[in-house]
Amino acid sequence: MTVTTPDRQAVAPEKEPAAVAPARPRPKGRLGRWLGSSLVQAFLVVVALIWITPLAGLFLSSLRSSQDNARGGWWTSLTSPAQLSFDNYSALLANTGMTKAFWNTVLISVPATALVVVIAACAAYAFAWLEFPGRDPLFLLVVALLVVPMQIGLLPVAKLFGQLGLFGTIPGVVLFHVAYGLPFAVFLLRNYFAEIPKEMLEAARMDGGTEWRIFTRLVLPVGRPAIASLAIFQFLWVWNDMLVALLFADSSSQPLTVELQSQIRQFGSNIDVLAPGAFLSLVVPVVVFFAFQRHFVQGVMAGSVK
Repeated sequence: MTVTTPDRQAVAPEKEPAAVAPARPRPKGRLGRWLGSSLVQAFLVVVALIWITPLAGLFLSSLRSSQDNARGGWWTSLTSPAQLSFDNYSALLANTGMTKAFWNTVLISVPATALVVVIAACAAYAFAWLEFPGRDPLFLLVVALLVVPMQIGLLPVAKLFGQLGLFGTIPGVVLFHVAYGLPFAVFLLRNYFAEIPKEMLEAARMDGGTEWRIFTRLVLPVGRPAIASLAIFQFLWVWNDMLVALLFADSSSQPLTVELQSQIRQFGSNIDVLAPGAFLSLVVPVVVFFAFQRHFVQGVMAGSVK
């Protein structure tokens, strides 16, 4: 018996679509991107040079004698390095008024910064996550204090400090800076703490954590960028302040800014003392800023990208 099988039609295999090669960027577009990045980098370099030139000039002036500074500008020392020496800094260390003013500045800036950060962090956590009567009206009052100019409270507070025996003392200057730095600090940290996910705090409470433990072990580490930014702002403001110190500090408690101002008024030509003193007053905030630069950038950028 012969079995016939139906003819099978040959089916041609389907051809796979040819891979499409990625389009190469046009030379013009590549050149435009290169020029754009180069222009941005060149612009940033120019801005950095403009920003650092006064600092470099002040530093070179502080290393030159008063005679050399009188004969020419600080840039002449670039071609005559023999003009540079640390004799002015030796004279600065021998100047008891300047050294005492420097330590007075430290004694004012560090406590004023630390107290503002600690008190503001505790108050911000309470305003953000604790329920108590009058919380919202009290926070609105704190925000309202932001619009009160400092100059309004100078004379009344000076009179109050005179009655309390704090006028002309370092604690009086510190208290004034703390009082006027707290509204902004509480406002800043409260808004940052309020962005912490509520589930994290509820999970910590379910695990038996107390409010103090949650605040110190959870909220403070999460809020470190904002706290670092606040500390930088407060320290720079207090370190560079002259108005408050000029009014509330006497000759024994005046900071470096007031001492430099008095040196200019009394001895207008003693550049050998003023230049190193001014550079010392300037370089400390710069060092503090660059030391906490990473935390500062994180605090500024916090919440801008989800």
